Amino acid sequence: MSEISTFTRFRQRLAVILDQPVFTAVVTTLILFNALLVGLETSETLYSRYENTFSVLNYILLWLFTIEVIIRFLGVFPSYHFFKSPWNWFDFFIVAVGHIFAGSAFITVLRVLRVLRVLRAITVVPSLRRLVDALLRTIPSLGNIMILMSIIFYVYAVIGTMLYRDTAPEYFGDIFQSLLTLFQVVTLESWASAVMRPIAETNPLSWIYFVSFVLVGTFVVFNLFVGVIVSNVEKAEAEESEDKLQKQLDHMESELSDIKQLLKEKQKD
Repeated sequence: MSEISTFTRFRQRLAVILDQPVFTAVVTTLILFNALLVGLETSETLYSRYENTFSVLNYILLWLFTIEVIIRFLGVFPSYHFFKSPWNWFDFFIVAVGHIFAGSAFITVLRVLRVLRVLRAITVVPSLRRLVDALLRTIPSLGNIMILMSIIFYVYAVIGTMLYRDTAPEYFGDIFQSLLTLFQVVTLESWASAVMRPIAETNPLSWIYFVSFVLVGTFVVFNLFVGVIVSNVEKAEAEESEDKLQKQLDHMESELSDIKQLLKEKQKD
């Protein structure tokens, strides 16, 4: 019973370490150093000259990241809650695959995996994690917005083809060229100088068509995107606060069980 109690206290200390800003800062520094190392490896001159140094540093980083994942696994109460988070699965996958391909002949695969470690910065920085969670949540909600945007594009493409087919066949020769032109316009990339002004020389009122499309397609639809993303960011923050509260409750439950075990041991003695 005492061994179990000692191991539980050890895990509780690891949980305290995980909550320290220093731990997050150290892991972030290692990820940034790994990113710098991968960037330097792209130079064939440096890599061929210091290949052994790069290999040793990458091997050390791999084991440091392995220790970090182990600490995070042991610091979660109960342990299986570690795999409830998709970010923890991602970290586990990156580290595990790094060990699988370590020392193999697939140098290109190893370099790609080292680059993927940079993405682990998302799992370490809470604000980045919330943002990515919100973006992922946005994908299912974009269906209606995409339908609305498709209708707007189609209507304006048909109108543009009818009005400016003869004036600018390179832009509005058919429905597909019109859709491609409207995509350029909605990106606001040289739409006035490259598309609207040449057509306006022949059709002075064409500005109404282009300006109305920019207002509807860019500002209205994109604001819908922003609104959905902001809403999902708020949901992600609320769920993260709930997860923190649940972790605290699990931690307290583990401490209570440890206290019960100690009381039982004293009663036996």
